[in-house]
Amino acid sequence: MAKKPTNRYQMLVEKIFFDNFEEGSEEIFFVREDLESAASDLDIGLPKNLGDVVYAMRYRTPLPASVEATQREGKEWIIEGVGRAKYAFKLVKINRITPNTELITIKIPDATPEIVSEYALSDEQALLAKVRYNRLIDLFLGVTSYSLQNHLRTTVKGVGQIEIDEIYVGVDQHGVQYVVPVQAKGGNDQLGVVQTKQDILCCAEKYPDLICRAISTQFMADDLIAIFELTVQDDQIRLVQEKHYKLVPRDQISSSDIRQYRALARPGI
Repeated sequence: MAKKPTNRYQMLVEKIFFDNFEEGSEEIFFVREDLESAASDLDIGLPKNLGDVVYAMRYRTPLPASVEATQREGKEWIIEGVGRAKYAFKLVKINRITPNTELITIKIPDATPEIVSEYALSDEQALLAKVRYNRLIDLFLGVTSYSLQNHLRTTVKGVGQIEIDEIYVGVDQHGVQYVVPVQAKGGNDQLGVVQTKQDILCCAEKYPDLICRAISTQFMADDLIAIFELTVQDDQIRLVQEKHYKLVPRDQISSSDIRQYRALARPGI
């Protein structure tokens, strides 16, 4: 028997799920007001921001073990927004992107101001700052890009409220313009389809004239920064490209490193 949750968010989600679950279900709809009914039935308090319950369960907290126990082999439950204050549990194919540990490491002179490194308050904030100050989006995509806003909270038609960690706009040598939503993940997090899908939908709605290139970035071991370009195909997250960067003092980039990068970029030279 699955262990009963002790986290109140998990308790609420578990009750809503099983109040509506039937054997063979692959989609279960609920609304934000259901949290109030569940809290009343369970006699537990609710946070002032009801939306934080669902947000936490979508991105930060695992689903209750009892819910996961109903998953069929090769599939998992996710929570998707399907409108303003409307959600759905959906049973989807397990689909994860993790860093490829066999990729070459690219050393980049570290341009992060020391005072920023000293006082960054979280891994996510430190990661976003390092990407920004070292222009890693530009290097990765080959597009001149500019940070437009971080922690953008907005609503998307058919999805509801979303948050994008940071969003860039950019232009290439031909004048083509881009919008670049960026996810920042901790070292143990895995990239799933939900956030990538909603980032792309948001950009299509808010910036219809720009080409969307969805990015995720993640700290790895040894201070490596993995950057992924992602897309969604057949309702699955797909990897377009991936590179690993290491920010180092200039004197730690040797002549052999430079020759190796040159050979990779322009074989035969």
